[in-house]
Amino acid sequence: MSSILGRIFRITTFGESHGPAVGAVVEGCPPGIRLVPSDIQAQLDRRRPGQSEANTPRSEEDRVRILSGVEGDITLGTPIALLVWNKDQNPSDYEDVRKIPRPSHADYAYRVKYGVQAQSGGGRASGRETVGRVAGGAVAEKMLRERYGVEIVAWVSRVGSVAAPEPDRSRISRVEVDATAVRCPDREAAAAMLELIREVKREGDSIGGIVSCVCRGAPAGWGEPVFGKVEALLAQAMLSIPAARGFDIGSGFGAALMRGLQHNDPFVRKGQRLGTLSNFSGGVQGGITNGEDIYFRVAFKPPASIRLPQKTADYEGRERELILKGRHDPCIVPRAVPVVEAMAALVLADLAMLQESRQRSSAS
Repeated sequence: MSSILGRIFRITTFGESHGPAVGAVVEGCPPGIRLVPSDIQAQLDRRRPGQSEANTPRSEEDRVRILSGVEGDITLGTPIALLVWNKDQNPSDYEDVRKIPRPSHADYAYRVKYGVQAQSGGGRASGRETVGRVAGGAVAEKMLRERYGVEIVAWVSRVGSVAAPEPDRSRISRVEVDATAVRCPDREAAAAMLELIREVKREGDSIGGIVSCVCRGAPAGWGEPVFGKVEALLAQAMLSIPAARGFDIGSGFGAALMRGLQHNDPFVRKGQRLGTLSNFSGGVQGGITNGEDIYFRVAFKPPASIRLPQKTADYEGRERELILKGRHDPCIVPRAVPVVEAMAALVLADLAMLQESRQRSSAS
């Protein structure tokens, strides 16, 4: 199983959805970074279940413990172990899963691959696994902010058929994003999104959406062509999030409808550096950051856990009707916002460390 991301700034996540705990070990974080539990807790609070009617009612405090790597609120340069206890498990909700693979879940695939599967919830395939990502990503984000001035903000830009107008990416803040229950900064669109989520929840169904993200302040020069391009690593990181189904950056699929002269980003002088007049490239050219804002979108499918009866088959191939128990999100995108931010931070932190190592090697 692959539970490690990064080459220098590296995270290893662990834990199952209904096991005793989840968490992460972060390696490669430089020493001397001020890090306190509240730096991590703030993002875990945004990810945790039970925040609003748009989320699963599972009640988890998700209080983080820093077990190593920090002393006197300062990182030591040694591995940082982060632990979050699971407290609101309910394995009895998953009795039927032992006999029937749930439609569009990983039950069958895990059983075929490993010969065994977690009997409660989705195990490592569950969204609960993202706790470790968010905890580790908060460490990466703190390092990026302190050393480079990088800011990362994600928001919900679509739920089902309801799309929000594009905000000012140069100014949007998490305060604006968190002002609505669905984490959409446009209040009119947010209200329509919430009503749509209520509707599908009443029906026992679920719905998907899109999370947009901007990373401001990354300097030019990060990225490792050809297979470690910024957009390639971001795509890998984002598509590894449970329920993620699509990724695009900059103009994305819209570029297929444009002509070269329209799509090209002309260079202009911006203070002491070159910049681009437009940003269809999404802050990345040739797989390397160019100093402009990095922006991208991640599409999420409707959660597979729904309360409606479903025709399916058990492990013996016999036709069955399955009605799922348990507590599930009717729409995952509001809680996916801090997960997207975390994965962006982890990718950029590793690229920053790789660039620093190259510069040190060149200097010597």
